[in-house]
Amino acid sequence: MEGKRNKIVIVGAGGRLGAALAREYAHEYDIAGFNHAQLDLGQPEQMRQRLGALEFDILINTAAQTNVDRCETEREEAFALNAEAPRVLAEICRAKKARFVHISTDYVFDGEKREPYTEENEARPISVYAASKREGERLALEANDRALIVRVSWVFGPDRPSFIDWAIKQAREHAEVKAISDKVATPTYTLDLAELLKPLFANANTTGLLHLANSGECSWQEYAQWALDCCRAEGIPMKARNVSATRLEEMKSFIAKRPVYSVLASEKYRSLIGMTPRPWRDAVAAYVRDYIL
Repeated sequence: MEGKRNKIVIVGAGGRLGAALAREYAHEYDIAGFNHAQLDLGQPEQMRQRLGALEFDILINTAAQTNVDRCETEREEAFALNAEAPRVLAEICRAKKARFVHISTDYVFDGEKREPYTEENEARPISVYAASKREGERLALEANDRALIVRVSWVFGPDRPSFIDWAIKQAREHAEVKAISDKVATPTYTLDLAELLKPLFANANTTGLLHLANSGECSWQEYAQWALDCCRAEGIPMKARNVSATRLEEMKSFIAKRPVYSVLASEKYRSLIGMTPRPWRDAVAAYVRDYIL
């Protein structure tokens, strides 16, 4: 007789990462996914009622207010969704003795460091978005000391457009494409995250903060250039061949400050699980090959 399949609740199942997890895990786990229309993170009692009525083994929270500039003008909303909601979810999981995995961000760092950030480095938020996400980490761990906070960066994948899709679209339509050359992090593929997260579910002793991203680092300009190179290798027609550089200070539409360097070190994950995330270039090449037509 087959063993019982674990049930996973995915909060934020309509988003880029949540949708990928729901799809990739469906063959192995019983999945209950909630998008924003089904579960409002700004309504704590609704969360308690709807999730409290379910039986589950793991809850993964991928939902957040991720519009960095909106958070600057809507501070109360940012803290409600990014800080208070994770606390409530952590409390629900504690009561049910379920695993709580909360997705956070590289933006909790100020970007002053010039080598990859480890879990031991102090978080120093420089925007309302970053401050709200950092507070969400703190409140979740305060409410549930068995919680796992996974920080990720520059997430891309097939379920919702991201920077890479914008860059490719621009190159298809215009002879010139520009991207920021002085902001550095690591693109991270949702399908890779799905695989990398799985070993953490059964490892209940892995708690607290954990950094998880594809290997390596790049600027937005390098990221976009590699995406275009991969498109050409696949025979996808492009009007633009090269991505020219612009600087972060030239982005006048930006309201919030962004860290100029926020590469996440994944050594802790490697030491715990024995798996090494593949290089970001390989992940981007796979995405272009499999999903860009």
